[in-house]
Formats: sequence, C-alpha cells, structure tokens
Amino acid sequence: MEHNEIFSRHYCIDRDSKGSEPTILCVRAYANWDFPKGQLDPDESYVEAAVRELEEEIGTAKAEIIGEAEDWLSYDLPPDLLGKVWNGRYRGQTQKWFAMRFLGDDSEINPSAVKTPEFGSWKWAELTELPEMAVTFKKSIYQTLVSEFSRFAKATR
Repeated sequence: MEHNEIFSRHYCIDRDSKGSEPTILCVRAYANWDFPKGQLDPDESYVEAAVRELEEEIGTAKAEIIGEAEDWLSYDLPPDLLGKVWNGRYRGQTQKWFAMRFLGDDSEINPSAVKTPEFGSWKWAELTELPEMAVTFKKSIYQTLVSEFSRFAKATR
C-alpha cells in the first residue's frame, strides 16, 4: 500500500481575532474535528482546488491564501484502520496544507447547507488547540501546523 496523494489538500482558515491567539476554523465530521479539505480536479492548480473546495465544504470562498506549509505532511493509518478506509488502497495520506485568511462574516459559514454536506458543525478554535483536537494518528501533523502557521498569523495581524 502507498500513501494517497490525490486526496491531499487541507486548509486552515484564520480570521482577525480580538485575542492574542490566532483562531482557526474547524469542522466536525462524526466525532472528530478537522479542516476543510479535498481533491484536485483535472487541470486544476492547488490554489484553485483550495478555493473551490472551501466553498463546496463550508458554503463560502471568502478567503485569501496567505501561505502554505513548507513541506508536504504525511501520516499513516493505525493498524486497526488499514484495509478498512479508502477501500484498502492506501496506508495513509500525504497532504499539502494552505493557510488562509477568512474575509467574510461568520454567518456565511454553513457546512450543513452545501450541496453534499460532509460536516455537521463548525467552530473557531485557537491555533494552539489543534493537536488536542486531532485524532491520535494526526497529532504530529497538527503540531507541525501550529509551528508553521503561527508565522502567517503573526505576519498578517
């Protein structure tokens, strides 16, 4: 089994917050908090995919890309999920992460009202909370994102 690099775009969205910590949009799928993400369509750039998927998953594309993670980030599925997800085709994912600044109003975010809802709810969370919110096998990715994306939050305040 190999890593799935097709299902690989992830996005963290920051908004101007009144507090000292940058806030990140999180969406809930089942019992887990995650981020808007998606696949690359044919002849589509990563940036185009990021904007399209954002609108498809949360109902608005009112955001600007302010940066991206320096490297692709990977995780492996735990043994109890191998062969059960993605039709047993992949052992994990290799992901490209983008940092985005949300430019709209919170009332425009509605992941349950999109054409094909994948998420039931959403919230803003502090960037430093990400590792605590992650499923165990994704914690190291979230810890990397806290380090990498804090520079974008500080640069745009």
